[in-house]
Amino acid sequence: MLEGAQETKLGDKKGAKKQYRYGNLHIREYDDKYTVHMDKYDPRSDPIRHLVWDAPEVLIGLAGAVIVGSKVASYLYNKNKSTKQLSIFSGLVASLVTGYASYVVSKKLKE
Repeated sequence: MLEGAQETKLGDKKGAKKQYRYGNLHIREYDDKYTVHMDKYDPRSDPIRHLVWDAPEVLIGLAGAVIVGSKVASYLYNKNKSTKQLSIFSGLVASLVTGYASYVVSKKLKE
């Protein structure tokens, strides 16, 4: 392994056994190979810029989850005030589904 590279949990493993970071270098270790790519920003030192430039699919997934989940919960709560718990639960389910779908679609488009 590259001297000075640090093992990290940050990043999409894509089936790798381990991941390492060395500045902007992102290294994935598989059973039979290594893959390497350069990020524009190191997520350990500049996480916001890393999300915007290197992993926008994560931000899109989060935005989709927050927007749709809050809209669903608000709509259901305003429709029937006595179902606050159901509104919250439905909002959370909508957040999970929409967030995941937004993430997957944006990741496919990025490829």
